Amino acid sequence: MHGNIFKHFVNSNEYHENFSKPPVICLSVSSKDTYHRTGNQHPVLGDEYRQDGASLTDRYFKKMGLQVRYFMPKNSVAPLAFYFPGDLLSDYTDLELIGTISTMETFQKIYRPEIYNANSAAGQCYQPSLNNQDHSLTKIVYDREERSQLAIEQGKFTEEQFIKPYKPLLEQWSAHYAL
Repeated sequence: MHGNIFKHFVNSNEYHENFSKPPVICLSVSSKDTYHRTGNQHPVLGDEYRQDGASLTDRYFKKMGLQVRYFMPKNSVAPLAFYFPGDLLSDYTDLELIGTISTMETFQKIYRPEIYNANSAAGQCYQPSLNNQDHSLTKIVYDREERSQLAIEQGKFTEEQFIKPYKPLLEQWSAHYAL
């Protein structure tokens, strides 16, 4: 259902009136997976990585019609996950990709300094760890526990105010939704 809601939104007139391109979503890599450098390099995205399986996040975004590629930009220390519907390398300009990378790297250095503000860069084979002690802290204090609690509260609110009251209608719509 969630995937169909997302696809409907991206294909809506409202979306196209405000955006000329499909979305690209950039997230941190999974700390449960191992990533391997492929040898492929992109001038903006950097070194490409792959993983053997698909993470829970990868499977979630696939239901939304998005595929994933992993890249570690130059001067970065860990790969980022890029989720997109078409062709990551040709659908977006270098400036759009740079803006996406810059925004996410800044956030991730604060949110996940163990991975994105580590003192050594990912190698040929990389296993991210939130237990990495060899990292630098930022001057910005970020409360992970508070964020986790907020995410839970937001999920409960959405379930109570949107999903439960409209579940039959949403399920019926989703079952008959076609692009």
